[in-house]
Amino acid sequence: MTTPTAIASGALAGLRVLDLTDYTGHLCARLMADLGADVVKIEPPGGDSGRRIGPFVDDLPHPNRSLFFWFYNFNKRSLTLNLEAPRGREILLDLARSADVVIENFAPGRADAMGLGWERLHAINPALVMLSMSPFGQDGPYRDFVADDTVLTAMGGMLYVNGYPGRPPVRPLGLQGYHPASFYGAIAIMCALFARDRDSIGQWIDLSMQAATAGTLEHVVGGYFQNGVPERRRGTMHWSRFFRVGKCSDGYVMHCTIGDWTSLIEWVKSDGAAQELVDPAWEAHAHRAAHAERLFDVLDQWVADRPRDEIVARAQLLRQPYAAVRHPEELFDDEQLRARNFFVEVDHPELGKKFLYPGAPAIMHGTPWRIYRRPPLLGEHTIEILRDELDLPADELQVLTAEGVL
Repeated sequence: MTTPTAIASGALAGLRVLDLTDYTGHLCARLMADLGADVVKIEPPGGDSGRRIGPFVDDLPHPNRSLFFWFYNFNKRSLTLNLEAPRGREILLDLARSADVVIENFAPGRADAMGLGWERLHAINPALVMLSMSPFGQDGPYRDFVADDTVLTAMGGMLYVNGYPGRPPVRPLGLQGYHPASFYGAIAIMCALFARDRDSIGQWIDLSMQAATAGTLEHVVGGYFQNGVPERRRGTMHWSRFFRVGKCSDGYVMHCTIGDWTSLIEWVKSDGAAQELVDPAWEAHAHRAAHAERLFDVLDQWVADRPRDEIVARAQLLRQPYAAVRHPEELFDDEQLRARNFFVEVDHPELGKKFLYPGAPAIMHGTPWRIYRRPPLLGEHTIEILRDELDLPADELQVLTAEGVL
């Protein structure tokens, strides 16, 4: 694990971000922390809700042992602050005076009701960039509707197309409604910071998580507006109809039929499995797309009794864009990920253990991505921040702690 001096080399070094989100928006601030921003995670004295989500280290539930919280909050500092208390809100306003970015995902109107809305923050810090994340935006007919990740994927068009034809839709794995909102939010923040460099003034970003989810889909919205027809469920077949996942004897492989068709079909034919695919009509891309179900059925039969890695290795030699579909545990031994040093070992000295974390999504040589701080313990940096940055005396800090403000 690198030292905090690594922050200085990050692309966002020198920026201060106040993270007021719960777990639905944690990833947005983490993306900025990964690139060197000083992100202060502000959480209630009892701890952020994400700290209560498992799994937990050694199956021992505790606010400082949640693997879920860890993933979304490394590289951040933790400050506990009761925003329901007037003094807690005053302290937040003091912190916001020198911050560059505030990220919040309160229900629409809640920040204003607490005196922490855009107008107030902009008045005390005109250069501030504020991102407000909510399920359906700050206004409009759905403004006050509540939505979790499942609702977001349904309303964003993702859930409907996930699954097999003639069967019910399938909820996407993971948090694929929350995540795109965080990515789009981070992009919007950085655009606003570029504009601030030019105009010396901040902006308020109103981000609809539902719209972000819809914008993530490469074909659902575009296909509807282009063709006027809703997309349908296709099982494991890609919407382009040139990719489909098939089952080998020991795992799964992604077929692809847009490589060199001649070398692919000669390979299949040499195994005596080409069936009608030897007909010259299949040489046309349009024909293969129109009859994709039958094409992939034949290819599935071909690989059914063959080892996955054998198929992938031969495909690579023939320059066929086939790929193995791996179980998560297999990724630790993936040759490409090892070459990229993708998994990073992080020391948790309070537990006497080191843990592997997924690493950089992209390699940037001039301003590298780094994990330079393990996820914070609950309130770990509260005294440090308030004493060193707001000059609060020790006796006041004791009183605030006793009163439940910290």
